[in-house]
Amino acid sequence: MTFPIDHDYHIHSGLSLCSGDAAQTAARMLQYAEENGLTSLCLTDHFWDEAIPGALGEFYQKQTVPYIMGALPLPQSERVRFFFGGECDVDRFGHVTVTKETCEKMDFIVVATTHLHLGGQAFPHGETRTPAERAVLWAERFDVLLDSGLPLYKMGVAHLTCPLIDTTSRAHYLETLSRIPAEEMYRLFKKAAAAGLGIELNADDMKYVPEEADVVLRPYRIAKECGCKFYLGSDAHHPQGLEGALPYFKKAVEALGLQESDKYHIPQ
Repeated sequence: MTFPIDHDYHIHSGLSLCSGDAAQTAARMLQYAEENGLTSLCLTDHFWDEAIPGALGEFYQKQTVPYIMGALPLPQSERVRFFFGGECDVDRFGHVTVTKETCEKMDFIVVATTHLHLGGQAFPHGETRTPAERAVLWAERFDVLLDSGLPLYKMGVAHLTCPLIDTTSRAHYLETLSRIPAEEMYRLFKKAAAAGLGIELNADDMKYVPEEADVVLRPYRIAKECGCKFYLGSDAHHPQGLEGALPYFKKAVEALGLQESDKYHIPQ
């Protein structure tokens, strides 16, 4: 059977400071699921576990675990299971910004290893990196997650081909992706598959044009070869982002030839 477009495991509410949209509520997300035949959702607001030192700026200092838990309880329906989770990060000192204790409190956690645009997070303030250097960082930060000792079977790695890898230009972004050695990808994705880590198919990452397809899809094709499991994520910060994601979910599934056996399932 073809991979089912029946879930969305990366959604932000108005609690995420990069959203701040009063219309982006859990009730609106549930409506989106019911109207589009989705059977499961996961709320994943940005957070930095307060037990991990070094939260950068107001963005992460405010978004603690208790802060995002303000979204609870989540609405449920007979047709839709609504999971609670969050989106954490990797800092430049080799930490994933969540503890095992917090992982136990959440159903699912997505980890952003590709936030290379945040000043002071991936490398020191005021510095920059070439596409070749960013390609090295892409692999190093993925390794940080894989070697973290966290329960990876209930986690996903978010937007691996996110344009935030290099915001200098689209050309630099594509060059960064192209410079990641295939052997590094095979090594990383074999580790991910063995650990049960989910691989995200982010709607925004699928907004490539045809001539970019081979570069953008290469990591996912290798992940599939390595036996990784995939989940869909709109990464929506506003209601329009929810509805706009569905065509890109279909684009990803068709481009990668995914089957139901390729689907990641949140442990229950």
